[in-house]
This record gives sequence, structure tokens and C-alpha cells, in this order.
Amino acid sequence: MRKRILLLSQWFEPEPIFKGLLFARELVQRGFAVEVVTGFPNYPTGKLYPGYSMSWRHREVIDGVEITRLPLYPSHDASAPRRIATYASFALSALVYCAFQAKRPDVVYVYQLPTLGFVAGLIKALRGSAFVFDIQDIWPDTLRATGMVGREGVLRAVDRALKWVYRRADKVVVLSPGFRRLLLDRGVPPGKIELIYNWSPETSLAAPREVEVAGFPADGRFRILFAGNMGKAQALDAVLEAAARLESQCPRIQLVFIGGGVETDRLKAVARDRPLSNVTFLPRVGMDQIGGVLQKAHALLIHVKADPLFTITIPGKTQAYMAIGKPILAAVRGDAADLVRQAQCGLEATPEDAASIANAATALASLPPGELEAMGQRGKAYYAANLSVAVGVDRFASVFDNVR
Repeated sequence: MRKRILLLSQWFEPEPIFKGLLFARELVQRGFAVEVVTGFPNYPTGKLYPGYSMSWRHREVIDGVEITRLPLYPSHDASAPRRIATYASFALSALVYCAFQAKRPDVVYVYQLPTLGFVAGLIKALRGSAFVFDIQDIWPDTLRATGMVGREGVLRAVDRALKWVYRRADKVVVLSPGFRRLLLDRGVPPGKIELIYNWSPETSLAAPREVEVAGFPADGRFRILFAGNMGKAQALDAVLEAAARLESQCPRIQLVFIGGGVETDRLKAVARDRPLSNVTFLPRVGMDQIGGVLQKAHALLIHVKADPLFTITIPGKTQAYMAIGKPILAAVRGDAADLVRQAQCGLEATPEDAASIANAATALASLPPGELEAMGQRGKAYYAANLSVAVGVDRFASVFDNVR
């Protein structure tokens, strides 16, 4: 048996998460003992999933993975105080459980949240466990860029807390070259930083092509699909403006948005009030169906806010889109655009530039079917060689084996 890993994440299946059960199961198959410590599922709606009720502790075992669910205040709306309460409540539950009730882990692996990085730093001091911090968002930069927190005093306090976490982490895993450069600029030693690209939920993407979704546009339209969270960071007003241009520029293009998030209702109202006949909103589907839904599109859209922070961020859908083998309309800059360019699997557009997005969409729709298929297959091959679960988990296993 290799080391015992405590995988600490506020989110886990059945919530949509990239490093969830698939990651834990792969670690178990490689000989690690894994306990997942997570919250009761409520993301992205802020409401508990059916079949769950809040309690102090709920335990499950799935495919050899021990899962311990702890209470939290569930919220995922636009209210900063409620979101902070969600993070803080789970951090408190996790600290109590990990310090006094969990089996002592050799390594605490933290997925994403700085609040949990703080918990892991304390567990390291209390129980002597090594600590690996996996960063998916750069705080406080993300808080500032999304408008979630605007008070500079709060942002400075978050920055000081993060520096405390970085000092105590044995390894800091980043998802992009840009994240690595930024942490080096902030004084994190180069030997402490590991670049491991995110992968996609490969099992979910293997769903059959014949998945039926009520309201999905019929054949005859060129369907460009955006899948996932619709929040402030995605800045999708520009995509709706592009849709307005496309009504006359290329009427056969249909933009499809599937998912949820704090901006969804407002975006629906904008599309309805204009009105935009070439825009369709569909509710999120289960992870077991998303692969079949993506297969229904002719091309897949990535769009994020035109903010310097997002030039070093690689949205998780980038890898999923490549793995599914569909052409990508990449309205992003920086590291995510670099991946699409290296793989030669799509066309680029300028984020938050409606004319650029509309022109790229029109160019994609004008390509012969054979070229669209070749684009998608190039992305799929690049993903398999550089970004897959097997590649990423092998890198993590090496980190866990060699951390003190």
C-alpha cells in the first residue's frame, strides 16, 4: 500500500467537478488509500441535491474510495456574504473533522479553495501530514476580477492569508504556465511549484451519442454550444451581442447555452427581450449525459472575461472540448488559446468582442465538414498525449510519493 491521501474538496460528485471521483478512483487503483472529505452536494444551485439531508457526518464508499460528507451553509448566488459563509462553514467543519476524527493521512491534498489551504496548514502543524495545494483560481485576483469582493482591505487580507498557505504547503500544483509565472513573481520557490494540466471527466464524456435533450435545436442549424457555469467570469453578454450580429450575418448558426449559474436568469431575460431567435438556453444535465450533449454540437465555445487574470487561466471546458473531439471557438487569450493553437483544433476570437466572436463563428460554419472533423480529431489526439487522466494522475502520484 502506498501513502494514505486525504482529498479535501468542498465539491465532489454528484456535483460537477474535474478532480472528483475519477481522480480518487485512479489513485486507489495505483495503490493509494484515499479518503475524500467534502460537503453535502449543492453546487451550482445552492440547493441540496435530492437524496441528501444535512447532518454532521455522512459516509459512503464508492469503488474503494471512502467519502465523508460534512455540513456547510449551502449557497451559490451573487451574494458575497453568503458565498463567504459557504466557504467558511465548510472550512470549520473540515478543520474539526480532520483534526480530531479522521485517520491520520500521510498527505492532505487540497483542491482549490484558500480556506481549505488554511485548514490543511493547521492539520500539517497538528498531525504532521504533508500538504499539497492544488490551485484552480488565483486569489485574491479572481475575487477582484469577478467583482465578488471589491474592498481593497479585504483583498489584502486574503493575499496575506494565501502567502501563509503557500509557505506551509509542501507542493503547490498549478494548471497553467501563467499560474506558475505569477506564483514565482509572488515569491513561491520554483522547486515547490508543479505544473499539472487539468484533464476532463473522461467517463462522462463517453456517453452515447443518442442522448435526447428537450428543446435542443433541430438539424439544419450550425449549432455552437457553450456548456457549463454562466457567471460573471464568463461575461456572456458579448456572446449574446454576437448572436444579434449573426442573425443577419449567418442566420443558420444557432448558439446553445446549457448549464446554470448566477447570471443565467439575467442572460435569458436579455435574449428574450431583444429578442434573439438564434439563442437557446437549456438546463444543466447530469454528468452521465454531458458527453452525448456535446456530441450534438458542430462546434464548442469557450468565452471568459477580457481580464489579464484570465490570460493565465485555462477553463476546465477546454480539456473537455478537446477530449470530445469537436472544433473549438476559443474566445480567450493566453494559456487556453495557446493549447487550442498548439493542437490546431479550432479558431480564435477576441473575448468580449462581439464582432470578433461573430466572425469566428461564421468562419467555422463555412468550413467543409471534413475540415471540421479533422480539427476535432487533432484536439482529441493532443488531449490523449498531453492532458489525459492517465498523464495527469501519474504526475500526481509522483508528487505524492516524493513529498516528505
